[in-house]
Amino acid sequence: MKYQIINARIVNEGRIFSGSVLIDGGIISRVIESDLCGTESFQGYQIIDAAGNYLIPGVIDDQVHFRDPGMTNKADIYTESKAAVAGGVTSYMDMPNTIPNTLTQDLLEQKYKHAAEVSLANYSFYMGASNNNLDEILKTDPKTVCGIKVFMGASTGNMLVDDPKALNNIFQHSKLLVAVHCEDENIIQHNLAEHTAKYGENIPIIYHPIIRSTESCFKSSAYAVELAKKHNTRLHILHLSTASEMKLFDYKAPLEKKRITAEVCVHHLYFNESDYERLGTLIKWNPSIKSKDDQEALFHALIDNRLDVIATDHAPHTLEEKNNPYLKAPSGGPLVQHSLNIMLEFVQDKKISFEKVVEKMCHAPAICFQVEKRGFIRENYHADLVIVNTNNPWTVSKENLLYKCNWSPLEGKRFNAKVTHTFVSGNLVYENGQFNEKIKGKRLNFNR
Repeated sequence: MKYQIINARIVNEGRIFSGSVLIDGGIISRVIESDLCGTESFQGYQIIDAAGNYLIPGVIDDQVHFRDPGMTNKADIYTESKAAVAGGVTSYMDMPNTIPNTLTQDLLEQKYKHAAEVSLANYSFYMGASNNNLDEILKTDPKTVCGIKVFMGASTGNMLVDDPKALNNIFQHSKLLVAVHCEDENIIQHNLAEHTAKYGENIPIIYHPIIRSTESCFKSSAYAVELAKKHNTRLHILHLSTASEMKLFDYKAPLEKKRITAEVCVHHLYFNESDYERLGTLIKWNPSIKSKDDQEALFHALIDNRLDVIATDHAPHTLEEKNNPYLKAPSGGPLVQHSLNIMLEFVQDKKISFEKVVEKMCHAPAICFQVEKRGFIRENYHADLVIVNTNNPWTVSKENLLYKCNWSPLEGKRFNAKVTHTFVSGNLVYENGQFNEKIKGKRLNFNR
């Protein structure tokens, strides 16, 4: 199918300009900068009228947990990719702490095979690391896999990597990006023991950021940076949550030159510890949501480029699980349908520019991971494109949630912007609430 998107306000590479985009064979064949009233039409193209709304590259979310395989009562690749597409996310990178853990090349390729059959968005899957699977890690193809995921804090199954020798080997020998979850497990266990001694099984949720503390985050992140500098590792630290960690990152070097990059998630920008009273364990994440000062420091670091990428850490659980007391409630929550909306609310509040949001959610993930021909509105690039009406208010409710878990900490939130169209690899997959599921997303490739 050939498409011509007309009457668009294109947000791309630091500019907003009027124009149209031609899509042919899944590829952006032309980008035409023109007056909104004078858009040239081309024979044989289906016209999509953006009606003066914004056209942006598809969002690339570098951190999701779609729970497939093994935990599909919470989520699966089909349902969560559908939610992603409705939220303007056209590509995602899924984590290995599934059941079974993705610790072998065979298990990794099984996930790719399944995604090819069911995923509405483009996809990649991290190879998981453990204390004893270096041989499997080193078989990973840098051109077809987004990265290696190392949990330097507790995770599902056999995925806590706490052996210094194993960590050194991974950082020294990995041929591709190493993405890390950084929290110091010894500090967390010490804090948990103190609070358990005081409160028993009834620890109030407000102590979550004290148990999974700033100290635990900083110590682990600093250790990861130390290892990366020692071995010249291509390191990407995920879901940073504290002001203190921001001193670890460079804001002067261009992103293409950085060997150490940093990610922030929308929930750490949107929520702070004052929200625990209202939302309780629904906003229990690891790393924890922390103080308003931390929240503001993260935002400042995002603007000055110490933080490079915005993602979600989308990690659904059932509402029944989340409504357990603190010690039994799992960490994580669903966000991929609403991450772009959250950031566009910040645009409306003049906390960040639209151009900066596109930089951090679309361009930067493509640069960080060296994604092949995605993340930008450029000729000869894959046509991953999203049209957004920034003046179309709607309210998050169970009726419009697409997550399999069917809940969100954002229920009742009124957003001003709405995604109207989503193109995935040139296919119009989502249009005003309707999905075309005939053609699935593609496996991401990487220029490495």
